[in-house]
Amino acid sequence: MRVALHTKVRTDRVEQYEAAHREVPKELTEAIRAAGASSWTIWRSGTDLFHVLECEDYRRLLAELERLPVNIAWQARMAQLLDVVHDYSSDGAEASLPVVWELP
Repeated sequence: MRVALHTKVRTDRVEQYEAAHREVPKELTEAIRAAGASSWTIWRSGTDLFHVLECEDYRRLLAELERLPVNIAWQARMAQLLDVVHDYSSDGAEASLPVVWELP
């Protein structure tokens, strides 16, 4: 399945956000893949962040990650950088963006 998300980085934290993503812990990327993700890309336009990820089951991916210490630490770090903190627990799976149009 393909999932799109929209988040916002704090205006004064853009550089820290980008720096953090140059250093995503290998343990976290391995956990994301093990939870069923095959790709995850984030684009930035100003402070708007657009994520597209491919995974087997988004709700399951979130459920598998939510209690892992490496993910808990990462989410705490992101909470300091994001303007709006989103629910990335399995209960927050409905936060994905709905598809409006796709090239046939």
